[in-house]
Amino acid sequence: MFSRFKKLIGAPEPPSAPAVAPATTPAPPAKEEKPPEKKDEKEQPKKEEEKKEEEKKDEAQHAPAPAAPAPAAPAPAAAAPAAAAPAAADPANPEGAEGEEAPPPPVVYFRNTDDTLRYLIKTLRERTQEIREKVIDPYATSPEITPPVTPILRTDDYVRLKEEERIAKEEADKKKAEEAAKKAEEKKKKDEEKRLEAEKKAEEERLAEEARKKAKILPDISFSCFDVLLSPVEEKMDEFLGNTIDPLDRRYIAWLSVVALAYNYNIWFCTARLSFPYHNESVNTYWVICDVLSDLVNVIDIIVWQPRLQFVKAGDIIRDRALTKVHYRKSPRFKTDLITIFPFDLLCLYFEFSSIYRLNRLIRIESFFEFSDRLENIMAKAYIWRVARTTGYLLFILHLNSCAFFIASLYQGIGSTTWVYDGKGSAYLRCYYYAVRSLINIGGLPEPVTIFEIAFQMTNFFMGVFVFSSLIGQMRDVIGAATAGQTYFRASMDGCVAYMNTYSIPKEVQNRVRTWYNYTWAAQGMLDESELLDKMPLVMRTAIAVDINLATFQKIALFQGCDQQMLVDMLLRLKSIVYLPGDFVVKKGDIGKEMYIIKSGAVQVVGGPDNSIVFVTLKAGCVFGEISLLQSAKDGGNRRTANVKAHGFANLFVLEKKDLFDILIHYPESQKVLARKGKKLTKAKAPAGGKPNEDKPKGLTLFGPKPPTPKLLKAFGNMGKGGILDKLKKTSEG
Repeated sequence: MFSRFKKLIGAPEPPSAPAVAPATTPAPPAKEEKPPEKKDEKEQPKKEEEKKEEEKKDEAQHAPAPAAPAPAAPAPAAAAPAAAAPAAADPANPEGAEGEEAPPPPVVYFRNTDDTLRYLIKTLRERTQEIREKVIDPYATSPEITPPVTPILRTDDYVRLKEEERIAKEEADKKKAEEAAKKAEEKKKKDEEKRLEAEKKAEEERLAEEARKKAKILPDISFSCFDVLLSPVEEKMDEFLGNTIDPLDRRYIAWLSVVALAYNYNIWFCTARLSFPYHNESVNTYWVICDVLSDLVNVIDIIVWQPRLQFVKAGDIIRDRALTKVHYRKSPRFKTDLITIFPFDLLCLYFEFSSIYRLNRLIRIESFFEFSDRLENIMAKAYIWRVARTTGYLLFILHLNSCAFFIASLYQGIGSTTWVYDGKGSAYLRCYYYAVRSLINIGGLPEPVTIFEIAFQMTNFFMGVFVFSSLIGQMRDVIGAATAGQTYFRASMDGCVAYMNTYSIPKEVQNRVRTWYNYTWAAQGMLDESELLDKMPLVMRTAIAVDINLATFQKIALFQGCDQQMLVDMLLRLKSIVYLPGDFVVKKGDIGKEMYIIKSGAVQVVGGPDNSIVFVTLKAGCVFGEISLLQSAKDGGNRRTANVKAHGFANLFVLEKKDLFDILIHYPESQKVLARKGKKLTKAKAPAGGKPNEDKPKGLTLFGPKPPTPKLLKAFGNMGKGGILDKLKKTSEG
């Protein structure tokens, strides 16, 4: 192969190898000749080759002469080792005495080609070694890097092993995900706790700061001496009011109405007495009596009622009298109440009698708003009070404007111009009439003359625009809230009628739908009770359901002996349905999926060719259809056996079979009780002609009586002992 390669590249042939000489070292290789195409090589490789040749010459001078002169032409690298013979060891060289000397370096014609060939040989050897190792693994079919050797497994074992590995990996991933989620949740929880703690601390600091500010303005006052003096009165009132009282107690709300009346007396008459000339010797006595009575009401409220009010602390209702008293006396309201009853009226003894000394009573406005809130909570139609309260606001603003107009008339002079009050008739009524026309912007008022009158009138107009627009808007909201249900009903009914008209529903059906809407709304004030009950907490819904239907459920024979909690859960699943007169609740042959409880009205069990025969009439509190809840569809056991139709308007509660089964999952004992009772009731209500207790035929009786054996076969069957053959033998012997 190398000879062909040399001929191909045109290399000179080396001389034939000479005989082996006894020289100790081989002849040094001749100087390498570069082919003509290598003339453009760099200077640096040439210098390196010249240095190597000089070193070889030095070695050749010290060594003995070779057996044959070295050829002038270089020899190929591959042929040099084959042509050179091993030389004898040099006697002067101690290493040569022990072993053979290293072979001479090969002759290289082309260094790049030599390096390439050596690299290919090395790569092929490594590849061969790798392939030999991989032959051991039957799955390794590629010379590329493959996984380690795996044992040969059957298909099922291999699939099972891979499935186990996949499951283990999924479990490990799932566990990591759970741990990560748990850590994230814990971190989130800790952050939330830190945030809440910081907010709580900030809130405590804010409350403490507010408390310090209030303590500076209104420090706590000790009333131990007053408690000792008033203890007989408190003990006497305990007999009527009790130790404490609920803020929603109707007795307390009735008392708040008296307090609100006293407040309205002060806020209306104090401003009127301050503006109009209603103080004189003949009426001052009556004013003093009314003032004392209103103050007495406030004092009684502060001493008797407010310290008895229960309050909530950390979720607990505090009913201890000592704690409620301390709670009220430490509240800002108590300090405000003390200011409102401070008797500045005594200054009238030294100064002129005036209602200006009673203006501190107007600060107790919180009592009026408390009465308003409590009254709304107990009223069935709270919008009536809201309308009355808004109307009161309007009248009071007009009252204030009338007082301001009278003071402005006094300032200008009574009757001085055409715009002011002329002093005729009732001053209050004339001024109130002016306020109504001015604030409501009716018009027709006298033209103001002076600058003061013009400014006052313009102020009135601007106040009327803003104040009355807000009051009218509030009135609209109150009336809209009062009629929101009716508006929803009308919108629902109109939408249903429009739908029926779109699809050309017969008029008879449309009239029945309208009748259902009207009766449902008139009977229960809403179309769907569940919309209201779903907004309540579970405890409230349970209380309402138990109060309405628990007694009826306990009377049902099927549910007697069942768990009471199961009955309560069933009550929460009931649905209310209204049937019109003549509507069929159930029909004979229908699949029974519900039981019915009559809430109001009556239903009739009918039959006959045209359902004209009435078998029985069921009224409010009765139950029907309960057997079908426990019967299965096998053999038609859950089919209705009679027709039931509404006699007049009937409101029924419906319990579906699915809801019952969902409940029975949690009450296995009750499920067994219902199963036994269901079987008994089914047998008791079975038709008279049937024989439910008759046993069904079993075994060979299903095939009927055995047919008689034919006579010929019977004759051959008697051929044994005592048969025909024996009789023939006896006859022949005889």
